[in-house]
Amino acid sequence: MLFAAALACAAPFARADCFEEAAGYQHVNPWVLRAIAWQESRGRADAIHRNNNGTVDYGKMQINSIHLRRLFGYGISKEALMQPCVSVYVAAWRLREMTNKYGNTWAAVGAYHSETPGERDKYAHAIHSILLRLGVMVNRASDPAGMRGAAMRMHRALHQVA
Repeated sequence: MLFAAALACAAPFARADCFEEAAGYQHVNPWVLRAIAWQESRGRADAIHRNNNGTVDYGKMQINSIHLRRLFGYGISKEALMQPCVSVYVAAWRLREMTNKYGNTWAAVGAYHSETPGERDKYAHAIHSILLRLGVMVNRASDPAGMRGAAMRMHRALHQVA
């Protein structure tokens, strides 16, 4: 059903900003999705990045090619990932997967990018910094990826604007 919604967004008259809809569908924070889009591609729908490990990231949300096999099963191709709304819906799905796995925490946000702890925490910190610059969050700790209080801060961040 998620992917039917994503594919519906591929229609010519689809709304250009799908963050609210995708976030609502997956019960994730739209501001976190926006911050991910900025971190990943500066919001560029045509972004393609070839990684050193041989994988490729596609579209506005830089969906990695390791997910293509699963996405193909839902009718989503790498070409479809270049459509902004499809990319945002798939990113919301991926963020929901990580939230289901790690809870409503910065670890889940960081795991959108990598589940390797060092990379995960660095990414979570980058997203936190973007949210601070956007004025969506206030700085309550010097180490947003740290263990102490991270779950509570994430809970507040995810629910104060949703």
